[in-house]
Amino acid sequence: MTPGGPLLILAIVLPVAAILLLMLLGGRWLPRLVPVFLAAGLAVAVAIFVLVWESGAPIVYVVGGWQPPLGIVLRADGISAVMMAVTAIIICAAGAFAWADFGQSPAAPEARQPIVFWCLLLAIWLALNALFLSGDLFNLYVALELLTFAAVPLVCIKGSAATLQAALRYLLYAVLGSMLYLLGAALIYGAYGTLDITSLSGLVKPEPVAFIAAALMTVGLLAKTALFPLHLWLPPAHAGAPAAGSAVLSALVVKGSFFLIVRLWFDAMPQLREPAAMQMLAALGAAAVLFGSILALRQKRLKLLVAYSTVAQIGYLFFLFPLVSLAAPEAMWNGFAWTGGWLQLISHAFAKAAMFMAAGLIAEALGHDRIDDLGGAAKAVPLAVLTFAISGLSLMGVPPSGGFSAKWLLLVASVGEGQWLWAVVILAGGLIAAAYVFRVLGRMVAPSGGGVEISPVAQGRQVIALGLALVTLALAFVPLAPSPLLQIGRMVTPS
Repeated sequence: MTPGGPLLILAIVLPVAAILLLMLLGGRWLPRLVPVFLAAGLAVAVAIFVLVWESGAPIVYVVGGWQPPLGIVLRADGISAVMMAVTAIIICAAGAFAWADFGQSPAAPEARQPIVFWCLLLAIWLALNALFLSGDLFNLYVALELLTFAAVPLVCIKGSAATLQAALRYLLYAVLGSMLYLLGAALIYGAYGTLDITSLSGLVKPEPVAFIAAALMTVGLLAKTALFPLHLWLPPAHAGAPAAGSAVLSALVVKGSFFLIVRLWFDAMPQLREPAAMQMLAALGAAAVLFGSILALRQKRLKLLVAYSTVAQIGYLFFLFPLVSLAAPEAMWNGFAWTGGWLQLISHAFAKAAMFMAAGLIAEALGHDRIDDLGGAAKAVPLAVLTFAISGLSLMGVPPSGGFSAKWLLLVASVGEGQWLWAVVILAGGLIAAAYVFRVLGRMVAPSGGGVEISPVAQGRQVIALGLALVTLALAFVPLAPSPLLQIGRMVTPS
């Protein structure tokens, strides 16, 4: 165990304790328990982040003192620490935003929906922390399943027929993806006798059983990530969930399976990184950028537009695979691509969480989210419209925004490595994103058609959404160079 190891256990135990106490004590304890556990979870995540940053080394905790392959090892490297901090901030913001919809007054009759929502939100936090810290393919499977079975009910928590249908479709894709992943993990265990990622990195060879296992696991994870063309479940699921739920689903949940894809190809099975396979992943990402952006441009409802833009923005993440070459880890462009890919994930998480919250507030104020009838939104909820505009800058990749920094780093790496196709897609995706963002903003700043009844929206909820959007502006000041933090603990370090 390294210094700070118990913090890793605490990051997993805190959400479990919160869920058990809520189920035991009931919904009337929500106002007392939820703020305490949200604040404690945020503090633990920040402490892990600071410790990894200052020490320059990963935090390791061997559970029960049992070493792999029999025991479980929790490990927080640079990207784990960053992802845990991002998750904690967005979960806490979503919790504060959701209190107006899912709060429980101690004096009011106890309702079932609030306690279900908070248990699901805490379970998502638990699953993501376990996913970021686990170093075993089976433990990662368990965390992934917990994430799925906490996210699916969040889609249909309101109970309408449309959201139930969307949740069932989501569940179908997720279960199919889990089956493929588990089958691949079984093949790996049968061939190499271990599922520990550190051990597998030196055992896996370029042989048929390894390629079949990697293909099965990757396809299963792509279904959970909603990469084109396995994206059909995402738009109705994310658009149908409550605003706080949509923010968490789009900002965090789909990133969990992407994180595992990276672990699989860069840490567990780096010997299998054939150029053709990496180019294929990037090609699917390019298709997602273009088709997702075009479909977003054609939507008539605001939340569906935001959901389809998630399909598009996920595609940029997959340019990381061909641009980070393990064959030449000393190449200058590797560090640019590695940093750009993770910065894209982080900036998209904050921008999309803010955008879904803003869309929810606009729909709450106007009573609908029809894009053609959004006139008067800027007057009714100005901070929500400002939030949408700032988040849109990041999606477009326009400075100053984290999205610009991320896309610039990916663009530089693409040109530097001579992979011009991805550079063209990055530019085209930004232009189409500008088209759908400005289309919506143009409607929002137009005067209302008259006779529209505006519902009051709490100013504090607008401030929460705006705060997340402002983080995307702060990310613009990240140096346009390889980040040492994101390289801490890497088995093969991009230069």
